[in-house]
Amino acid sequence: MDTTGGRGEAGDRLARTAAVVLVGGQGSRLRPLTASTPKPMLPTAGVPFIGHLLSRIAAAGIRRVVLGTSYRAEVFADYLGDGSAFGLQLDCVPEPEPLGTGGGIRHAADALEGDYDEVMVFNGDILSGVDLPAVVDEHRSAGADATLHLVKVADPTAFGCVPTDASGRVEAFLEKTLTPPTDQVNAGCYVFRRAVVDAIPTGRAVSVERETFPGLLRQGARLQGHVESSYWLDLGTPAAFVRGCADLVQGIAPTSALPGPVGTALLLPGAKTAASASLSDGTTLGREVVVGDGSRVIGSVVMDGARIGDNVTVTRSVIGPGAVIGDETVVSDAVVGDGVSVGAGCELREGVRLWPGITIPDGGLRFSGSA
Repeated sequence: MDTTGGRGEAGDRLARTAAVVLVGGQGSRLRPLTASTPKPMLPTAGVPFIGHLLSRIAAAGIRRVVLGTSYRAEVFADYLGDGSAFGLQLDCVPEPEPLGTGGGIRHAADALEGDYDEVMVFNGDILSGVDLPAVVDEHRSAGADATLHLVKVADPTAFGCVPTDASGRVEAFLEKTLTPPTDQVNAGCYVFRRAVVDAIPTGRAVSVERETFPGLLRQGARLQGHVESSYWLDLGTPAAFVRGCADLVQGIAPTSALPGPVGTALLLPGAKTAASASLSDGTTLGREVVVGDGSRVIGSVVMDGARIGDNVTVTRSVIGPGAVIGDETVVSDAVVGDGVSVGAGCELREGVRLWPGITIPDGGLRFSGSA
């Protein structure tokens, strides 16, 4: 993986900036994919998603990172170690109890030794192309106490919105409303002065969105909005996860951690496809995957060891590790869990979610839902 991009000017600019990455959520909207794997550890275009994020953090010149973990915390420590593979000094700090976003930031930041001017915070399930040094530069030039990355969305009614004045100063934090005054929403990346993080209460749950930021505004603190139109996607649902993987494979979303060239498909070592099979739209095939004669895999994620039979069509779907899809089956906008066996001639459509280890007989499923 390439983590050299931050050395030099960008690296010097962020030498006194540390990072906190929040990865404690259970990823309930992504089940069954997250039944045994934390969301940031899901294979995403060939590597765990956290690998893409950490590579971008390193490329920006940040070297000190703390992960705030909770659900399956040991999985992160086992994969990341001390962070040296990414060019980072990294610690994983488990929460003793659920602390919310603000409490999680404070708990993780307590592990930061040294004299850091800023703490940059990341939600561990956001795929983004934001220019990280530019966010820090704006934070400093505005003399801000906290700076938020903001993105413009087509439908802000689905989010809380964050209006700013002409200078970029945040004016309010608004809950979801049918008549939002702006299309700017919180993108899940922040820069704080270290003293602001140290002032977050300890020993209880704190929401940075509902308590910390509104409290800072009431105190007259300077909160800055960094509005940028770069790539941004919350990977919280199966459809978004599949799209994010495809965008990484095709080079639409930026990463330096892709284990292969940008293109229409990514095949990991040992993956095999029949000569008459086709892969397209940013499909990923994991290690030792087999795709049979006449099958088409379109914009999908097929995880390690899965087997796709003959004349199968898989579209915008996730096939879990070790799953088997029988001949003549159609899988569309579906999630097939680890080790599932789907017989021949089935149709899995429109949100079907099959939980790990179940068996569907030939022709046994022709509807949407969960099983």
